[in-house]
Amino acid sequence: MSTFDNPFDPKRRLNRSGCACGQHTSQAAHDHAERQLQLQTVAESEDKRFENAVASAVVRAMFPQDAARRAFLKSVGASTALAAISQFFPLAAATEVFAQGGPIEKKDLKVGFIPITCATPIIMAHPMGFYTKHGLNVEVIKTAGWAVIRDKTLNKEYDAAHMLSPMPLAITLGVGSNAIPFAAPAIENINGQAITLSIKHKDRRDPKDWKGFKFAVPFDYSIHNYLIRYYLAEHGLDPDTDVQIRAVPPPEMVANLRADNIDGFLGPDPMNQRAVFDGVGFIHLLTKNLWEGHPCCVFAASKEFITQTPNTYAALLKSIIDATAFASKAENRKQIAEAIAPANYINQPVTVLEQILTGTFADGLGNVQKVPDRVDFDPFPWESFAIWILTQMKRWGQIKGDVNYAEVARQVYLATDTTRLMKEVGLTPPAVTTKSFSVMGKVFDPSKPEEYLKSFPIKRAT
Repeated sequence: MSTFDNPFDPKRRLNRSGCACGQHTSQAAHDHAERQLQLQTVAESEDKRFENAVASAVVRAMFPQDAARRAFLKSVGASTALAAISQFFPLAAATEVFAQGGPIEKKDLKVGFIPITCATPIIMAHPMGFYTKHGLNVEVIKTAGWAVIRDKTLNKEYDAAHMLSPMPLAITLGVGSNAIPFAAPAIENINGQAITLSIKHKDRRDPKDWKGFKFAVPFDYSIHNYLIRYYLAEHGLDPDTDVQIRAVPPPEMVANLRADNIDGFLGPDPMNQRAVFDGVGFIHLLTKNLWEGHPCCVFAASKEFITQTPNTYAALLKSIIDATAFASKAENRKQIAEAIAPANYINQPVTVLEQILTGTFADGLGNVQKVPDRVDFDPFPWESFAIWILTQMKRWGQIKGDVNYAEVARQVYLATDTTRLMKEVGLTPPAVTTKSFSVMGKVFDPSKPEEYLKSFPIKRAT
């Protein structure tokens, strides 16, 4: 059950069985309902959530058996039970202590972001008050490109940053920069990317016909780079010899497409929809069709920041988790589009952002598509996401030699931290930190990364 469910509901189970939360007959049913549980609980008030958390702990301690708890509640009623327990245990005082936590070491923070919809939770948390809610004064700073984001964070000009999901892994391993322990405690968005082609290629939809094409991706260490390589290789093209792939900052992608410098890009929104809006490109496919629920960007910080200012880190992560949960609700998307559209944030027409966030959009080929989860938001940093990324980094020669996949994933994708803090803001985290998934129909088992890597005929790794 959710940590913040009503402990005085006699129909609610407090002991766990059947699945991770005890409410479903199987883990599969639990996974399906997980998103709905998050959306239901996030709307509760902060005070009520903390009150229920404390009350749940007390009731569990007093009535470890469900049968005894139900009998007690049925005999006296929920309100009488609450009053009786309050006589012996100071629920109000305990709730206040629980909610306050430790003192925030540093309230004034700088967080860098790239102006793309993947950064929605980080951006919207500023104008919509999520940072303030958790006691922080955060300046969100628009930044030109990913290398700049990385360098400013490493130089401590930024306290934390919006990063591509492979970047904290690369930084920790010393790939492309000095090795510095970094962490990704929250996923910013899932899905939300696309392969966009120049409008002149509208009749060349078969990837086998793309030899000689020039593609842009946002950064070498990006999910975009690995997905376009994966897609091309699955269609028999070697991404290192049959096409050209170059790193282009997202804000420059549409201009390069218009200037005919590239044939297409696998990039983040709003670039895909802006190419359609400007009439220079069309959406070939959404990346959710390659890998449903794949991560793109993350909220990242150095291990030094996390360990030296733990209460600040916790407040910042709770702000991000809270904002992400708000963004995951479809009814909030238009409000969010208006909040993040201004020039100091994403600097795009609200119409473009609404098409992306609501999933009702023109595809550039004369069609209006309806894909509600074109982009979605789920903060949980699955360690298996990190393991898959590491296999692709090794596949294409970015890392070499033996890799302790599971250990690196645990060090960087801080699922344990996120689990604890998701509970503190009233959400229900998964009970496990890894899961299997499919990429273009091929199942990935995170317990067998080397076997997965060896199964690809096109790769640089030996």
